[in-house]
Amino acid sequence: MCGIAGILLAPHALDTKPLRAIGPMTTALRQRGPDGEGFWIDRQAGVALGHRRLAIVDLSETGGQPMRSASGRYVITFNGEIYNFCDLRRELEAAGGSFRGTGDTEVMLCAIEKWGLDAAVRRFAGMFAFGLWDMQTRTLHLVRDRMGKKPLYVGLTHEALVFASELKAITCFPGFRAELDEDAATMMLSKGWVPDGYCIWRAAFKLPPGSTMSVNLADLANARSVGALAQRVRHWWSLAEIACAGQREPAIGSDEDLTTELDRLLRLAVRERMIADVPLGAFLSGGIDSSTVVALMQAQSMKPVRTFTIAFDEGGFDEAPHAATVANFLGTDHSELHLSAAVAREVIPELPRIWDEPFGDESQIPSLLVSRLARRHVTVALSGDGGDECFAGYSRHFLVSRLTRQQHFPSPLRRAIAAGTGLLARASLHDLVGRLPLPTGLRHALRSDRLHRLTSLLEAASEDDLLQRLTSPSTGTLARRRLTMPSSGLPRPDDLLSRLLLDDMAGYLPGDILVKLDRASMANGLEGRCPILDHRVVEFAWRLPAGTKVRNGKGKWILRHLLGRYLPRQMIDRPKQGFDVPVGAWLRGPLRMWASDLIADARLSGAGLLDFAKVDACWRDHLDGKQDRARDLWPVLMFEAWRSQAARSIASDASRSQEYALQGD
Repeated sequence: MCGIAGILLAPHALDTKPLRAIGPMTTALRQRGPDGEGFWIDRQAGVALGHRRLAIVDLSETGGQPMRSASGRYVITFNGEIYNFCDLRRELEAAGGSFRGTGDTEVMLCAIEKWGLDAAVRRFAGMFAFGLWDMQTRTLHLVRDRMGKKPLYVGLTHEALVFASELKAITCFPGFRAELDEDAATMMLSKGWVPDGYCIWRAAFKLPPGSTMSVNLADLANARSVGALAQRVRHWWSLAEIACAGQREPAIGSDEDLTTELDRLLRLAVRERMIADVPLGAFLSGGIDSSTVVALMQAQSMKPVRTFTIAFDEGGFDEAPHAATVANFLGTDHSELHLSAAVAREVIPELPRIWDEPFGDESQIPSLLVSRLARRHVTVALSGDGGDECFAGYSRHFLVSRLTRQQHFPSPLRRAIAAGTGLLARASLHDLVGRLPLPTGLRHALRSDRLHRLTSLLEAASEDDLLQRLTSPSTGTLARRRLTMPSSGLPRPDDLLSRLLLDDMAGYLPGDILVKLDRASMANGLEGRCPILDHRVVEFAWRLPAGTKVRNGKGKWILRHLLGRYLPRQMIDRPKQGFDVPVGAWLRGPLRMWASDLIADARLSGAGLLDFAKVDACWRDHLDGKQDRARDLWPVLMFEAWRSQAARSIASDASRSQEYALQGD
């Protein structure tokens, strides 16, 4: 896992000065790679590649990057891991390939030389984003992994194409215009994250998951805009096509047969991700996904696996006891960190700089801190991310079948049910529910914001309308405008549950979950690995019948059944809590002044992105305890904090780049 950056100069700019920016661009990514820095520059071709290294496999100098292929044709700067590189290496050695080191980057280059780029990439099992320079054709190839685990941003200036793992490196390039894309900002304020089809800066975009972009000097000369450049993107793997193919060719077998096959695939994915030349461990929340990963790790380890979790001081949010119970049963070496509002206040100023693009998922706080805890002991941590999206773990997935049946009810009856639910929500059950001795799961279900959400879903006029409401913010948006994601034009599954899962896997997963994991882990020099998102597991999940995912009103049935082979049922059958954070209580208490100041700053900035009548009403409702609006407010607060941080960072980046350019070669 590393940080990468690169420059390809336009034909009219073929001199050495712009290439010098590769220095500050790469240095901006030092948190992603604390173990070393490398550069490769071809001034005649107008190409520069930079690399910051986090050494995981092959810790020697032979693993350093940028790396040149054996024939000298290709040069690569690579971020990620190829987990099946040992198998590929043996195959390549049998065909005459030879290697100096023991790492995966050298295997990648040999595979590309032997099989060609597209064929090689399709055989890589892993997470990756890389820039590959072909010296023979003078073409730059940019490639991103299937699920979008590793980020890759592409920017365009008058002089060059620039790319990097994070935007903070791209803004270091002299001449890059950091102009806000208001559509992207509006999407962030609504969703809490910037979708992959958008970028917060107009002059940049994200390479989509499972895609490649190949550019030579002629292509760059003809690219008058970022949009024109993005037209060169082509997909080498399509999640939508995998989803539809899985429905055409479903997996056949008994529940036990299908569970055994999933067990085999996950064991393989976990085993490959336990290959490292540095200490490794796992995040453990005590939930189904992380417990499955840890159980399969411990089953294949000769010593106790290191596990890490977060404990909250506030009651009702603390899953640490569940994690400790699982850790004790499996025999892991377990550590937990207690998180308080005071600790949160200390880390909040770091969030805009770390996430780079504005990001408003409040669970970024515990994700960052548990990564910091893990890094004290290990350099690699396995995660259970992806289980909810692959196997239907969110409440909206359970609701689909019930709500779809209600679409057949007469409209007056549906409106009456919705009205009754709305009355319950407006009755302000928050205080009453808080006083009653109810189980945590029931108290969570009766929150007024959830009842408001249910009212909206019951009012859906059609299945398409229901899908739109299920994937929209629960209480609307505080942004002045409302945008919807444009249709991809790709094929879609027939049933509503599969369409919802596809939307989550193609949007929420790469846009929120994987961004959160990448930035939180890499900010601490920690590599996060997600075995559930191994492409072989994902492709098998799409072939599974819907009944193996949602059954008897519960999601992830097959994962629960698999985990039952490793843990007692009482550790599995408990209400899903998720990685909730008590930020709502913090905003009414110790974070209140901080939030009030940011809202005031947003009003003074005069950008016109927010509807301040809605913002003020939302803030009053939250402070008065009428409704927990933390999830609506947090994106607003994080956007304003990011805006302030970005202005300072851009000024600093420009100054640093100018200083570097004046230093000479």
